[in-house]
Amino acid sequence: MSIETDIKQTTPFKTPYHRVMVNLIYTSNWIADNQTRILKPFGLTLQQYNVLRILRGQHPNPVKVSDITERMLDKMSNASRLVDKLVLKRLVLRTECPSDRRAVDVVITEQGLALLKRIDAHLTEWDESQRCKLTEDEAVLLSDLLDRMRS
Repeated sequence: MSIETDIKQTTPFKTPYHRVMVNLIYTSNWIADNQTRILKPFGLTLQQYNVLRILRGQHPNPVKVSDITERMLDKMSNASRLVDKLVLKRLVLRTECPSDRRAVDVVITEQGLALLKRIDAHLTEWDESQRCKLTEDEAVLLSDLLDRMRS
């Protein structure tokens, strides 16, 4: 289905660049909505999930909150607040950094790792449903084009 059909646009876009920007925003929101539906039963937001994935990638090493902020997909997220919520859920531990008392180290717990493993199974199902829509070469090309747009 075309972007024009999805957003019920009856007049043509001014330029192909305008069309692609609207299409990217619409598609990004569509993907986020799908991921949000998958994460909801696990009691996580997309931003909390992003923090857990960052920590899993560094496990067993601790990560400073400032480093989490730099790596977040959503640059408007408040990593410190997200970490606090994940601490309350016992998915991460927050400790004072021994080398810099002003910094805070964060590490994912075994409970957090186990939760990500359960979520991974659901996200893999969604990934599989998308594979029939793009070939692997098309996925690589699309990713390369998006990288080029940001450069």
